[in-house]
Amino acid sequence: MTASPSNQGVALGMPQLPAPDFPADVRARLEADAADIIARYPDSRSALLPLLHLTQSQEGYVSRTGIRFCAEVLGLTTAEVTAVATFYTMYRRKPSGDYQVGVCTNTLCAVMGGDAIFDELKAHLGVGNNETTADGKVTLEHIECNAACDFAPVVMVNWEFFDNQTPESAKALVDDLIAGREVAPTRGAPLCTYKETARILAGFPDQREGAVEASGGAGRASLIGLRIARGESPEQHKIVHPRGETAAEGGE
Repeated sequence: MTASPSNQGVALGMPQLPAPDFPADVRARLEADAADIIARYPDSRSALLPLLHLTQSQEGYVSRTGIRFCAEVLGLTTAEVTAVATFYTMYRRKPSGDYQVGVCTNTLCAVMGGDAIFDELKAHLGVGNNETTADGKVTLEHIECNAACDFAPVVMVNWEFFDNQTPESAKALVDDLIAGREVAPTRGAPLCTYKETARILAGFPDQREGAVEASGGAGRASLIGLRIARGESPEQHKIVHPRGETAAEGGE
């Protein structure tokens, strides 16, 4: 019997070359923006998270070039930047769509229909989780929690809320996004592209008229809990009856 070589199944090749830099004009613009961001912090490395958003606003994801840029302006290693970029799911590691469509599949949204919505959208768009349609318009992903349980099931597009969704409404939503038709979030600011969202998350003002004034609101169930916590009488608000208690028994 012939012994198998110890490197069987190991692919050997040239090491990856250093990341290319941004074009000179793009680099100059990003450096000016980066200086603005870094000036907000007493320790420059604290600016890494918004700087990653800044590079994402340029390319739509955090590329090797973006990692190199962040490392150079902050005096960090690319390994240190990569460790942060790969920890947070808001930073994309590959090219993605103009619209990030996230379907909550955590417990409450899942049982209210989130799993069905996600499965329907995968089939409808012909993509899997964290994949992008061929036209580059939509990237689909499941999200663990959108922090909007009282509106379940929830879909987010570029971090704006689309509440109380169904498979049919969610498919209509992505069809409108792909067709370029205007869509309005259930609550929150008007929708913009993912690159524009990334720049806002980097800490730069949203210049669109009326966008700052637009705001989302908590759902009724959340507000009832808040009022009860403040000591207000729960009888003033419609709440879920205790288990086993009918409406008549509860006095409502």
